[in-house]
This record gives sequence, C-alpha cells and structure tokens, in this order.
Amino acid sequence: MDIPKDHPRYKSLMTRERLAEMVQRGLVTPTGLISHGRGEAYDYMMGERSTDAALEAEKAAAAHLLNARNPVVCVNGNAAALDPKGLISLAEAVPAKIEVNLFHRTPERMEGLISYLEENGAREVLGREPDSRIPGISHDRALCTSEGIFDSDVILVPIEDGDRAQALVAMGKAVISIDLNPLSRTSKAATVPISDEMSRALENISHFMDELRNDGESIIKTIKDFSADDNRRRTIECICDSLMSEFDEGGN
Repeated sequence: MDIPKDHPRYKSLMTRERLAEMVQRGLVTPTGLISHGRGEAYDYMMGERSTDAALEAEKAAAAHLLNARNPVVCVNGNAAALDPKGLISLAEAVPAKIEVNLFHRTPERMEGLISYLEENGAREVLGREPDSRIPGISHDRALCTSEGIFDSDVILVPIEDGDRAQALVAMGKAVISIDLNPLSRTSKAATVPISDEMSRALENISHFMDELRNDGESIIKTIKDFSADDNRRRTIECICDSLMSEFDEGGN
C-alpha cells in the first residue's frame, strides 16, 4: 500500500503494514495484530509520547540492565516485527543476550524469527535448542535456554504474556516489561513496568544507560528509589488527564 508521508497517521499505518507483511511471512500470528491494536489504543490515550512516568521507568530499566549479572532481552514475533534493530542495538549496548520465546511456537516460526534477527545484525540468538523450562507454565512459553532466560537475573520482556511475567518474577528475576497497558497482568507483575511504545522505550533506555554507565552509586539509587505501583498509578492518572483534556477541548 502506498501511504503518503504527509498522512497524519503515516507512522501508525506503516507499522500496521509491516505487521501485516510479517503475518504473511509467518513470523507474526494473526492474533498478534489484535494485541498491537489494543496497545496502540493506549498510546492514543497517553498522547503518543513518552510520559514522565514512562521516562522514570525507562531510567530504572537502564539501571537494572547495567547492574545485571546475566541480562537477557526476550523477543517474540510482534517485538521482532516492530523494531528488530532497536532490540539488537539495546542488547549490544548493555551487553545482553537475546532469546526468542514464543507462545505460538513451531520449529518453522522459531527459525524464521531467529534468522530474521540475524539478518538484521543479531549474533548468537538463543532459543533454537531449549534445554530448560520456566516453572509454573504448562504451554510452550515455558521452553527456554539455561544460559539465557533460565539463568538470567534481569530480563526485558517487550509485549509480554502476563502469566510468563508472573512466573519469571516468581523465579526471583527482575522483570522489565514494555506494555502500553498499565492495567495488564504483565504491568502489574513487572519489577519495572514501562507503559510506552516499544521503539520509544528502547531509545529512551539506551539514552539513560549512557547517562548512568560507570556511575554505580546512581545506578543503585535509581533502582532503590523506583516504585512500580506508584509508577503505574501515575500512568493511569496521565491517561485520565489526557482524556479529560481532549474532552474539554472538544467541548470548546
């Protein structure tokens, strides 16, 4: 589809086209389109920008990643389709391992997504040969590698399934979620819930890593001072304020 660059929804429409193409390639499932649309609705309600609460969470995420023993960036189909280079760039900057983990898992889809990440510059992507399981999960998202997800102490999980986020926290891991819905099970379970569009979040985390790197005192203070519950509350307040502002402007 030829979308003019001056269209007010150009970026959103291009993202939808890319996701649709990835469905045709078998890398994103049709249900992934529903998930994306639900998230985009929350982005509308937050003004399609990184809120103050999101920026605070992204700084906390940077601190956790820099302080980690074995950080892992977990990737599913939607995340890979939305911004493969952003995910890879962040993983390299930490540095962190990348592991593909899927709910709708088939050998063909796993190989397709890992190959797609490798085509975009990723090296040594984990997930092809799982040798461990996440306790408490009965479906295929339990499958993981011992050197990656299973042994991680900090894990970034963009566009996550809530039950796996809960299971990872139960394993004692610091879970950083990127989920535009602050009311989701993922956001409620996460150690650091980031309610922001994924590409913006990745860029902001990278920025804060540059700011915090080699400053151990600031890293520990940022981790200690962050409150997930308070951050989600501020995000919800931002949504309410944004909706009322739009209503008031429309009424005038």
